[in-house]
Amino acid sequence: MGKNKIAKHLIVISYDAFSEEDWDKAKELPNFSKLIKNGAYTKKLRSVYPTLTYVVHSTVVTGVYPNKHGIIHNNPFQPFINERDRVWYWLRKDVKVPTIYDLVKENNMSTAGIFWPVTGKSSIKYNMPEVVAVKNENQVLKVLKNGNPFFCINMERKFGRFRKGIKQPYLDNFTTLCVSDTIKRKKPNLLLAHFIELDDVKHKYGTKSKEVKKAIRNMDRRLGDIINAVKETGIKDDTIFIVFGDHGQFDVKYKVRLNNLLKEKGLIFEENGEMKWRAYFQSTGGSAYLYTKPEDKEAEKLAFDIINNALKNDLYGIEKIYTRKELEHFPVNKNIRYMVEAKIGYSFDDNLEIPIIVDLEKQGISYATHGYFPDKTNYKCGFLISGDRIKKDYELGNIEMVDIAPTMAKILGIDFRNCDGRALDEIFDIK
Repeated sequence: MGKNKIAKHLIVISYDAFSEEDWDKAKELPNFSKLIKNGAYTKKLRSVYPTLTYVVHSTVVTGVYPNKHGIIHNNPFQPFINERDRVWYWLRKDVKVPTIYDLVKENNMSTAGIFWPVTGKSSIKYNMPEVVAVKNENQVLKVLKNGNPFFCINMERKFGRFRKGIKQPYLDNFTTLCVSDTIKRKKPNLLLAHFIELDDVKHKYGTKSKEVKKAIRNMDRRLGDIINAVKETGIKDDTIFIVFGDHGQFDVKYKVRLNNLLKEKGLIFEENGEMKWRAYFQSTGGSAYLYTKPEDKEAEKLAFDIINNALKNDLYGIEKIYTRKELEHFPVNKNIRYMVEAKIGYSFDDNLEIPIIVDLEKQGISYATHGYFPDKTNYKCGFLISGDRIKKDYELGNIEMVDIAPTMAKILGIDFRNCDGRALDEIFDIK
């Protein structure tokens, strides 16, 4: 191990939707509690705006805010396209700045990625990226095309029988098998893995459901399997674990289809059988970007007036309209002039179906989502870092999502400059 390294191996586990409200359940479980006692932790990790998975994961590997790395949503802007048919930010080329895994490779160390977002066709050596077939694409071919084909084929050959498409808990169980096998066979210096079950069940059943408790127990078992793989490989004393949540979720009673307000005033319209727009909301769930044609100042004024009037009506669940000046402080991409934030209990939806306001509670539908402003109450994320040379049972205070990349770089002895965050120097027990 080089003199500047704190550990030779770093395993980073993204525990999607693991928030402060899940912390007390998780810390009582055997493997999670073991990592806490052997490391530093907090349930006050602040996410970025908007709190969407691909936005956050891009921040985690770059150490900069979305206005710099360029991933401002899970999806590029695609008006009038059904959600199931939308392209996502799947490819490394969409990230506009250096990443930790690129620098690890440049420093002659090995990397692995299992379903880590926005890593298609990246420099990760052992890469099974998170990509999804849309329209007439073939899922297997898409993974092979965008990842390391030999690595992906080998994982599928060994463990594919345990997976049932994207159904949970099978998908995360498959991920665990791939992570454990990769640790044993490849011993990568940096391994990035994304686990999704908790996020899935919160979306489907709500944040207080028995399914959430079960998903947290399942994740603890998976952590145990990964820890055991490290022990069996003989690299425990030279491995550090990071486990973090990317965002929280809130239960939703009402979905609001804001684009219908624009359509009522002619800013969204049909022309020659084709839908057109002068203004359009791209929803993130808990918030929405307001787009207008750059040259159409009249549309921008009309759209702002429409949403400002809606703000005064409690039915639409709008908490705040952020202007460009306010968005500079978060910071949000400079091309976004307005964002609309939802109240807790409300979420926004792109589509133009009627009614404008959908009462989910009345329909008996359980649903939760994210995408809200990160400073909402009870919306911070869980974070722990565990291993030799990390202070034991050390409670951190408030930290930022941009702090993770420079901390990873310090562990692996890499000079990672131009970050918006800082290395968490206080966690290291270095004599």
